[in-house]
Amino acid sequence: MSSAGELPRRLAVAVVGIPVVLGALHVGGWVLGVLVALAAALGAHEFFSLARARGAHPFVVPGMVASSAVVLAAVAQPRVDVVGAWAAVGLVVLALVLLGASVWRRWPEGTPLDDVGATVLGVLYTGGALAFVPLLRGLPEALGGSADGLIGASFVLLPLLTTWAGDSAAYFVGSAIGRRKLAPHASPGKSIEGAIAGLVGSVVAAVVVLAWAEGALPGVAPSAAVAAGLGVTLGVAAQIGDLAESVLKRQAGVKDSGKILPGHGGVLDRLDALLFAFPLAYLLLRLPGILG
Repeated sequence: MSSAGELPRRLAVAVVGIPVVLGALHVGGWVLGVLVALAAALGAHEFFSLARARGAHPFVVPGMVASSAVVLAAVAQPRVDVVGAWAAVGLVVLALVLLGASVWRRWPEGTPLDDVGATVLGVLYTGGALAFVPLLRGLPEALGGSADGLIGASFVLLPLLTTWAGDSAAYFVGSAIGRRKLAPHASPGKSIEGAIAGLVGSVVAAVVVLAWAEGALPGVAPSAAVAAGLGVTLGVAAQIGDLAESVLKRQAGVKDSGKILPGHGGVLDRLDALLFAFPLAYLLLRLPGILG
């Protein structure tokens, strides 16, 4: 858990970052795509730094390029079947090329198994997960609905706001009354009280977003129970994503994945929960009956 002294810096980053993110969501297209692709490349770089701390030597530049390329492919063709096919082919080619390069670059002194594995996992973890942002943005049109930007943005706002609300509630409640440890071996600062408050925050955010969507999006009429269920599910996934990145950092022996965001650490420190929430939100919204 962050100390109270970091709160002003966290708020300053939020004041600048939130309008940028919301503006890009509203505009969509390549504006949103380039922003997300940049985040994917930076996140991949931080992931590779964690792997290097454990003795692996990932192929950093090819991995960063591949991570961005997956996101941009989703912008160019925001359909999961098309992007999934191209991404699968691209990852196979990437793995084979890197294995071939390892013959000269990483053997016999290096560790090609660790190096190639860390590179491919880094691409999937960052670019693969963030590719669901443009996929969510284009989901209404892919389902045969409107291409209106506000409608597409609302599909991204569901996981985004449930994660933000859950994280904020967990932070403040955990700091105030947190006593029982949630996962002491993964993240000692997180408490059960904070986790419960985070789930409540996620549910409230999901209900609010989908209640607004019911009035703004033609044909969308999710029940309160469905909205609450989505909030709980996404909230749990977000907390697992947060803990998963904490485990990676503890294994690497570092406090933060990077230092690019004052008070927040690195890009992965801000996106860890969303890397789990975005793909799950896409899958849930595609389920029959969820949107009414």
